[in-house]
Formats: sequence, C-alpha cells, structure tokens
Amino acid sequence: MNILILGSGGREYSIGLAISKEKTQHNLYFMPGNGATTQLGTNINITDYKELSLWAKDNNIELTIVGPEQPLVDGVVDIFKEEGLTIFGPSAAAAQLEGSKVYMKNILKKYNIPTAAFIETENKDEAFNFIDSMTRTPIVVKADGLCAGKGVIIAMSKDEAKEAVAGMLSGESFGDAGNAVIVEEYLDGYELSIFAICDGENYVVLPAAQDHKRIGDGDTGPNTGGMGAYAPTPLVNDDIYSKVEENVIKPTLAGMKNEGAPFEGVLFIGVMVVDGEPIILEYNVRFGDPECEILMPLLENPVSELFYKGATKQLDTFVPKLKDEFGVAVVMASANYPYGSSEPAEIIVDEIHDVELKENSHISYAGVTFEDDKLLATGGRVLLCVGFGESIEVARNRAYALCGQVHFSGKKIRTDIAYQALK
Repeated sequence: MNILILGSGGREYSIGLAISKEKTQHNLYFMPGNGATTQLGTNINITDYKELSLWAKDNNIELTIVGPEQPLVDGVVDIFKEEGLTIFGPSAAAAQLEGSKVYMKNILKKYNIPTAAFIETENKDEAFNFIDSMTRTPIVVKADGLCAGKGVIIAMSKDEAKEAVAGMLSGESFGDAGNAVIVEEYLDGYELSIFAICDGENYVVLPAAQDHKRIGDGDTGPNTGGMGAYAPTPLVNDDIYSKVEENVIKPTLAGMKNEGAPFEGVLFIGVMVVDGEPIILEYNVRFGDPECEILMPLLENPVSELFYKGATKQLDTFVPKLKDEFGVAVVMASANYPYGSSEPAEIIVDEIHDVELKENSHISYAGVTFEDDKLLATGGRVLLCVGFGESIEVARNRAYALCGQVHFSGKKIRTDIAYQALK
C-alpha cells in the first residue's frame, strides 16, 4: 500500500517504523515528518489539508494515518473523506472529545460514564464558589481547549486553584484554550492509559500502559508531554479491563453514535483506578506519546492492517495478537525541556556490539532534523530509547543500556521509568 502518516514526532516515527518492518512492503510518506523519517519513507510539506487530500488522490494513497490531535480537531478526516480517501481517525465532531474538555466531561456525565465530580464554567465567581465548597485538596483545574498535554493544573490549595482559574480565564495561561475551565475533584489512585481502536461500532483494546508525565525522578517537577512509559502494566487485571469495556468503551461508542458523531480512530482513555474501580480522567482521540512507541512493536499483527480495518469498519474481523513480552520507553529530552528551547546539538549513536541489546531495543526519533549529513537534536523531546524483554525489569534495563549509547549536548532523561511496577 501507499501510506501517508500525518505528524512529526516519535509517535508517527514509531508507526512508520512498525509498518516498515512488515513482510509486505509499503511505500511510506510523512507530512511533515522529521529528520529521521526520511530513513523510512518520503517527507512531504503540504500544510493545507484540502491540497494534501488532492495530492493523496493523485499519488494513490490507500491509507492515511493521523498522529496528532490538532489536524483531527481541524477536520482533516472530513476533508479526506469528502475526496473518497481512506483515513484513520475521528471526524472533527468526534474529535471534540479531546478538543474540548467541557464537551468530553458532559458526554461522560450524559452517558453515565464514571468520572470525577466537576463544574465547567466561563465564570470566575462560579468557579471560585465551587472551589470554596470542596472539602478536600488537591483540586484539579483544566483549560477547556488543546494545550499540548499541559493544560491541567493540580492545585495543592484552594488559593492555588483560584489562581489557576484566574490565569486560564484571563487568557494569560493558555490563551483561547482557557476561555472555559473545568474544576474537579482530585482522585487518589493510580493512573493508566488504555487505548481502544474503534471503527464507530467495533473496537479492539490494546494492552494498558503507564506513562510518566513529570520531568523529574519520583514524579517531581512540572508536567511534560511524557518522559517515558511501559506496557503492559501489571496494575491492570481482567476485572479492570472488563469494567472499562462495559462501563466506558461501549457506552461511549453508543453515546457518540447517538450524538451523530460516531467515533472512529484511537480512543485514548485516561483512567484513575480508585479502590479497584476505573474512573475516567479524560479522553484523547489519538495515541499517547510515548505510549505509542511501545505499543506498536508489541503487536504481532501487521500494524497497517489494524489501521486499515479501523478506517474501513472491519475491526470485527481483526483479532489482536500480542508478543509475550514487555516494552519500556525512556524519553531523551533537550537541556531546557520543558522550560524553553535549546541549541541544536549533533546526535551521536555508538555502534552496539551486544547482540541481545541490538535485537531487543531501538530508537524512535522525534525532535530531530537532518542537516549537512548530521542528525541534530532540535526539539524538546528528542528521541526515545525503547527496550523489550520477558519482564519489565529486563526491558527497562535494555532501554537504559541503549540510552548509554546515545549522546548529544545537554541530553536529559529520567532514571526511574517503570518504577511503579518494580517497587
């Protein structure tokens, strides 16, 4: 097949890498891609979605896979479908599950999907009164719109919660994304990422993962887009999977169909498990990054088949086959991440002589460019070192061993990825 992947990060690179390893040869295109995706296929630069859809028709693109949330919210799927193209992802209407946290919370409430008690409002006084009525801290404050995974504040006091609300509603914190806010109770449990591949009617659930959002070891410092992840997590059992399917996925798909916006694509379910009960923190409408980088290689099925059947309403014929192993991904970030940009730095990867490490690890590239025959670190999250093994500990050790083979000025990693599972 001729396959087009939209996006430029480690998530899109990992999808392309998995497809490139399939027995059937595919022609891969990336828009815009990054400095390393040229090793997997061809980068193109057509930012207008209508023009891109016409390019896809002219070049016989048989499947388009959308990585990031912004093109989905902007309606790229609708534009491609108008041209009769096969594309994997939700419509603009369905993408509001991520595009608007207010919309998402109201869907959860309307269809009796378990979630934290909350208020959504554009009125500062209304938000302040709700905060004053809360009996416990911390308090969670969320900006309504897209904030690249950073629009959530965990306030440790009522005053801090009010400060967060005021900053969001004034536009000071997140611009137009904070025109409305959600204030909700803080749930005390452990957090999971569960991904359901959906075609509007049917779904396939992938192994639950756990990511590490904060910049520092021990979950300290500010939130980031994600500093590492592992899967499958032993923190999930069959009972939790069953409850998520029955109480979350099925009513969500039925509810979205009822709303006139059938959900097709990746339903990323942010779950907090409280006393054995899965409570929904949020929905996203695409793969998490870095979770995608470990889930793609764990699939024994051709990844292209999963996306194609998801895009053509054939998931009822897809039976997922998973490798009997674990994956751990460690993000290698630039020196000033997440506080600001860093100077470009050349990436040097040592030759790997250890056969087991070579066969059970790889790099997924994200914030990189290719200039003058050199691969340069130019983004906040530069790359991910991914390791696999028969246990989480073995996979983690291989991921960190690979980290030791990668060098660039100012590189930054967390040293405790997967610590929850290895306590």
